Amino acid sequence: MSDLKHLTGLWNVQACDIRKLLDMAEDFKKGLLTRNPVFEPALSHKRIALIFFENSTRTRLSFEIAARHLGAGTLNFNASSSSISKGETLSDTIKNLEAMQVDAFVLRHPSSGAAEFITNITSKNVINAGDGSHEHPTQALLDMFTLREYFGTLDGLKIIIIGDVLHSRVARSNIYGLLTAGAEVGICCPLTLIPPDAAKLGVSLFTNLDKAIAWADTAIVLRLQLERATGGYLPSLEEYSVHYGLTDERLERIQKHLLVLHPGPINREIEISNNVADRIQPPGYSKSMLLEQVTNGVAIRMAVLTTLLAQ
Repeated sequence: MSDLKHLTGLWNVQACDIRKLLDMAEDFKKGLLTRNPVFEPALSHKRIALIFFENSTRTRLSFEIAARHLGAGTLNFNASSSSISKGETLSDTIKNLEAMQVDAFVLRHPSSGAAEFITNITSKNVINAGDGSHEHPTQALLDMFTLREYFGTLDGLKIIIIGDVLHSRVARSNIYGLLTAGAEVGICCPLTLIPPDAAKLGVSLFTNLDKAIAWADTAIVLRLQLERATGGYLPSLEEYSVHYGLTDERLERIQKHLLVLHPGPINREIEISNNVADRIQPPGYSKSMLLEQVTNGVAIRMAVLTTLLAQ
């Protein structure tokens, strides 16, 4: 594997590195599914700061669980109760934590580019847990792992990403990672939510959901950020749901099995129906992988932490 020091995005990660991260996660998952998982404490004596400026459940907790499985200590940083609320800069916060002998930073921040910025002011490892509308690389990696585990390969697989692609860091990381791994990627959303650089990304463009899911082998449904309906991007949530909500009725029309992923949290009966979100067993024209993604998130984050810190 090439010498990865940081993971701020997937735009520049090579296919061989992605494959090795997925292979490592596969081994970790086998251990996670045992009754009493015990792993080699490869990161004992390491301290990982979890710095979240935005709310998170799955990402933050899975990083914490992954670190503890590997023997690392974690520090949970709460921006609202920190010196940030007194005016301290992000740069000063990082430098102070580094002075406490922290070995790595896992950062979620509302500003695009925040993780990359930190790599320029610290000698420690930096992992992007989501920055603005830029990237969310570990979410994309766990999505890729989920798809490879189910289909056996990513090469030639057709994935449609549905929803607010314009503002989605999950979409951007998935586009970079999946294309690098040899998959075909399409995006489906209203014209107002198509990124201006979409034509340069190498993806297929759809505005009709029926045509998009008929083309695809699997769908990644994005969380609709509800403020978009009042921000001029959408006429209403109801109209969005009618045209872009993934429902049983829509899947039955194409009479095709479709694997369904969603990064969570989900807006039920808006971007995805209850039945589609909860269906983990046939019968039906879809299978939900939402909970499988959560399990796989721990395995992927164990692989990322091991790759970056156990060098």
